[in-house]
Amino acid sequence: MQSDTRIDVHEDRGFYRGTFIAMANPCEVLCQTTDAEAALSLTETAAHEAWRIERKFSRYRDDSVVHAINTSDGAPIEVDVETSRLIDYATTLHDLTEGAFDITSGILRRAWRFDIADRKPTEDDIASLLGRVGWRHVAWRKPILTMPAGMELDFGGIGKEYAVDRAVGLVAGGATLAALINFGGDLRTVGPAPASGAWQVGIESVNASGQAGNLIKLRTGALATSGDTKRFIEVDGKRYGHIIDARTGWPASDAPRSITVAADTCLQAGTFSTLAMLQGARAEEFLREEGVRYWCLR
Repeated sequence: MQSDTRIDVHEDRGFYRGTFIAMANPCEVLCQTTDAEAALSLTETAAHEAWRIERKFSRYRDDSVVHAINTSDGAPIEVDVETSRLIDYATTLHDLTEGAFDITSGILRRAWRFDIADRKPTEDDIASLLGRVGWRHVAWRKPILTMPAGMELDFGGIGKEYAVDRAVGLVAGGATLAALINFGGDLRTVGPAPASGAWQVGIESVNASGQAGNLIKLRTGALATSGDTKRFIEVDGKRYGHIIDARTGWPASDAPRSITVAADTCLQAGTFSTLAMLQGARAEEFLREEGVRYWCLR
């Protein structure tokens, strides 16, 4: 599945806003400039990098690296340097979380159908899939990956944040204007701070008011948000979010509705926000222990 490759750039209250769709998310590049061509150039660079990463790592495409891995049927497969780096990063997260974060857990989506509002999986549904989850079952001897037949790899937990950082890296060298790259709510600044001194970023409310739950002033760096605002089910008065503990096959208990983290890079911010959600009721304690700047909505 390839995103729509249309790009739109228009003036918006003293800024130029470039928009496009990638990784099933609305994306934008906000530039403080009066130069429409400069704004278009930055947006095109960011969009093409987002689309490249989507083509390469999407589990929905039959020409992606992930598809090649997932259909290798237990045979060893050699992967490229970029894929190796993502696998190494995911392995580190797996080890840090004692297996709660696991890039083989995407197969649990077969049980968790967040497009069906009032249906949760049974214990048997989860148990039938957990045997096909677990990085410990995978042989990773860089650059050779050997995954047992029936298991799947999914970079969805880190892919969007990685794409933001890659896009920033490509445009930052020639960026003399203030810009903000935002892929579906995960974002990072480029160049100097805007004339106002900081970007104002609204965090989506966890209620139905439509108003921002928090308004953050970001001078430089990145923000990433994890939560259940859009992907959840509610059954018998209990809410189940989409961030699943790979060890149990179930969402962590009593997790916040939304956690936003500020960090130097989007991948760092996304890592902390996701790992905090996996802590459940201990989310804020975990973030305080790690010494990161965060905003939590319950």
